[in-house]
Amino acid sequence: MSKAFIAKVIQESAALTGTAANRVAADLIGAIVKELKESGKFTLPSFGTFAVRETKARKGLNPRTGDAIKVKAGKTVRFKASPTLKKAV
Repeated sequence: MSKAFIAKVIQESAALTGTAANRVAADLIGAIVKELKESGKFTLPSFGTFAVRETKARKGLNPRTGDAIKVKAGKTVRFKASPTLKKAV
């Protein structure tokens, strides 16, 4: 799914212009990102939950050369589908 797809669905559903639908899609994505930054979790009922998780520092391999490298600790976003979504798919 892309931002363009979301904008197209919004445009058709709400009878908006393409520019307005793109703005709504961008605002929606921005609100989700803001919520993830502030609380670390975002839930869409009947769809699923996005959660920010910490990743530990670890050793990895450079795929091109095979050399060992250090991967820094960081954050990633995980998604857990709701039972309703699992049943629908």
